[in-house]
Amino acid sequence: MNRTSAIETVSFTTKGQIVIPAKLRRLFQIESGTKAIVEATPEGILLKPVTNQVISRLHGILKPKPESQPFSDEWEEHRRRESDLEDR
Repeated sequence: MNRTSAIETVSFTTKGQIVIPAKLRRLFQIESGTKAIVEATPEGILLKPVTNQVISRLHGILKPKPESQPFSDEWEEHRRRESDLEDR
């Protein structure tokens, strides 16, 4: 399936949630817990999944500052904050 030709219809819940169709989840390797970048564009809302494949392509692109904590610690803190926000 060509990524640019995959058009599907979804519905929003009262909380603004949507379900991504299974064939698109498989195509973009979206699994439970996958985060996405949400971007407003002139055409509408663009969702960009942040998958392990995307992360591996970016590996090593930024060098950490000597005083910064390890990325795994930063990521865990980010996940904890996201979880707290979802729980509210």
